[in-house]
Amino acid sequence: MASSVRVRFAPSPTGRLHIGGARTAIYNWAFARANGGAFILRIDDTDPTRSTEENTQVILRAMRWLGLDWDEGPEVGGPCGPYAQTERMDLYRQAAEKLLAEGKAYPCFCTPEQLEADRQAAKERKDPFQGYQRRCRSIPVDEARKRMEAGEPYTLRIKVPEDRGDVVVEDAVHGRVVFDAKELDDFVIFRSDGTPTYNFATVVDDAAMGITHVIRGDDHLSNTPRQVIVYEALGAPTPTFAHISMILGADGKKLSKRHGATSVEEYRDAGYLSDAFVNYLALLGWSLDGETTVIPRDVLASQFSLERISKNPATFDPKKLDWMNAEYLNRMSDAEFADRVLTPELEEAGLVESADAISCSDMLLLASIVKPRVKMLGQVAGVCGMIFKTADTLEYDEKSVKKGLAKEGMRAVLDAAASALGAIADDDWTAEKIDAALEPLPEALDLKKRAVFQAVRVAVCGVMVSPPLGETMQLVGKADCLARIERAKGLAL
Repeated sequence: MASSVRVRFAPSPTGRLHIGGARTAIYNWAFARANGGAFILRIDDTDPTRSTEENTQVILRAMRWLGLDWDEGPEVGGPCGPYAQTERMDLYRQAAEKLLAEGKAYPCFCTPEQLEADRQAAKERKDPFQGYQRRCRSIPVDEARKRMEAGEPYTLRIKVPEDRGDVVVEDAVHGRVVFDAKELDDFVIFRSDGTPTYNFATVVDDAAMGITHVIRGDDHLSNTPRQVIVYEALGAPTPTFAHISMILGADGKKLSKRHGATSVEEYRDAGYLSDAFVNYLALLGWSLDGETTVIPRDVLASQFSLERISKNPATFDPKKLDWMNAEYLNRMSDAEFADRVLTPELEEAGLVESADAISCSDMLLLASIVKPRVKMLGQVAGVCGMIFKTADTLEYDEKSVKKGLAKEGMRAVLDAAASALGAIADDDWTAEKIDAALEPLPEALDLKKRAVFQAVRVAVCGVMVSPPLGETMQLVGKADCLARIERAKGLAL
């Protein structure tokens, strides 16, 4: 496909960027990248009661976290700016005045009461056309101009050609979609307060920005025939439309807060990797080959196509997202995991002041034992936090103490463990040596292996579940391990 592809993502800054919007942005970004085109970010902020600068910044932060870099738009600029609708009002007025001068639009002076009366009359006579009855369409131009200049309130309506016929859209996802011409009235393009309607402003912008493909949710499908009429009136080429399906919850209903988190930032804060999140959302309605699930960002950016978008609704499955996140974490090398996950998470939790506080070899060892045990970034501190405590600051879990230490004979286990571990040379304190020193204790004490190792684990870690004991104790250090065991004797029987 030619590199003239131009797509846009145009969120309204009325709140956070939600999952559905994020997926739309991902598809637009990936389509632009796969076709060597341009990805444009435009802020559709014409709702004065809900659009705020703060919400715009929320959306920009979410886009940056997702890694969806835009070629034109806020903070980047470009040849088609400005990229916020509130800064483009003159363009909408100019376009409307042009249509008015060409006789493709006309002022409507009907009051809300008159419009309602006409609707009721059409309904009572069972008229197949129950939209605007075109009452003001035949007002002579001079008369209409005088009424406008006299200050009479009016809206501006587009003049749908009477012989237009059905609007046929060759949708890239849904195929041929036919809209009945009987449902097309002369719809409003400018309100009485001087602001443009959505269906007018978005077409003016898309035409001015040279948008070639409009990829958006299928809740916009019903807007398409009116927008096609506007394109035709403006004399602008109609882009290719691709309407993607809804994202549903497990109950088959449209995804909402009752299903859990719905905004991008909530998932970021919950500890998901942006690469995993983008991968998962991309698969909600699109597939690479019907089998591959882990699709790196560079593959998505090179292989994405509209042809492989499904017209069927997608189901959001939190468990699959969790699996995807864990898969991305596990596929990292130890060094990458240490750099991208461990260091920032340990610093965030206040367990270390900086990465320099841990030797490179210890950091790699820590990465190797933590990586398989976390699905979310936020789980890191919980899995390995005990390593960064001391014998004085370690907290003991009450249930773990009861099961692992508060049993007859456990003090003797800790005495034997301290003796065996104390015999290891300081410069020979490794997981292998630690495991070898502890291995003979169950037989020597005539106890089950589980009971012995459980007691040592609780003594050193404060809990019954931890990363491998030998590696954990190596990272804690010999002196502190022995001090922890000594302290735990006071809890053992």
